[in-house]
Amino acid sequence: MSAGKSGVDVKLLELLVCPLTKGRLSYDAAAGELVSEKAKLAYPIRDGIPIMLISEAREIKD
Repeated sequence: MSAGKSGVDVKLLELLVCPLTKGRLSYDAAAGELVSEKAKLAYPIRDGIPIMLISEAREIKD
């Protein structure tokens, strides 16, 4: 397994989708977030665990 900076397996992140749009997520290793371009939300990864709650996501400004 290859763990990214956040301590989470990057291959496993590829299986996750945005809970709002059901669309693909991109992994931002520098910020430790999973980004949904469609929903304009960034989901945090804390202690190697993706927090896939809309209420915990950060809005991405244009």
